[in-house]
Amino acid sequence: MQYLVFILLYPFLWLLSILPMRVLFMLSDILYIILYYVVGYRKKVVRHNLKLSFPEKSDQEIKIIEKKTFQHFIDVFMETIKSFTISEKELTKRVSLTNPEATDAYFDKNQSVVFVSGHYANWEWVASLVEIKIKHNLSVAFTSQSNKYFNNLIKKTRTKFGVSVVRAQEFYPYILNNLRKNNLQAYGFIADQSPMLSKAKYWSTFMGVEVPIIDGPETIARKLNLPVFYFHTERIKRGVYRCSFILLEDEPKKAAPHEITTKYIHELEKQIKKEPEFYFWTHKRFKHMGKKPEST
Repeated sequence: MQYLVFILLYPFLWLLSILPMRVLFMLSDILYIILYYVVGYRKKVVRHNLKLSFPEKSDQEIKIIEKKTFQHFIDVFMETIKSFTISEKELTKRVSLTNPEATDAYFDKNQSVVFVSGHYANWEWVASLVEIKIKHNLSVAFTSQSNKYFNNLIKKTRTKFGVSVVRAQEFYPYILNNLRKNNLQAYGFIADQSPMLSKAKYWSTFMGVEVPIIDGPETIARKLNLPVFYFHTERIKRGVYRCSFILLEDEPKKAAPHEITTKYIHELEKQIKKEPEFYFWTHKRFKHMGKKPEST
């Protein structure tokens, strides 16, 4: 059944991917109307997240952000499809990196680095650009998809410009193995998901709401003393992004517990508060709100 679904959908997705972005954005506008006004996909989830995060905003202000969120959501979906066939030339026209030299000193010192970011703007395109622009090779944690054929397609798309993708469960042993072999890497983490409640170790506030926070990237960085950068991405216009590196910690072993994670959350919140419509509010960001164990 998985293969049948794949062979039925893939030719259609591939044909879409060879269309110019302006055509894909026209289709995006149509899909937005269907998704938002007809289907109402996760509209309640988005509205709930926004109201929790921006209690000071009126219902009308929330609705404006909500609509822009869905427009961006569909745009990124189309951009992801475009990733199947996008060339390096087009990618570098659409995504720029303002300070690729920020990691050069660590590369020259034979030191790997850690990048942390959130589900903001278009992290897929940005990861490919970073692999092209910096001296380190980039490896990112990867969560497997249920359909193995689409899973292989996504992996192939993500690695076409040299990015290595590693299952999240195998990421730490992979890092240790690279360090033993002296393989210089940049390790990328998307760290704003909600951890499993049973595995939540650190609780803090995100957008004013107390929730469990993933602290895996900090734990790894502190244990191995890998410098940590925040991966800042902003959308300039449809299909065009600009990113930069912000150093969070040069010597993680000297940082206080949770200090790096707190700095990361602060940078992500600054982006969200400035332009909230480019954050992926369709996920249940606050599903563990109010569930903090008394012993934590």
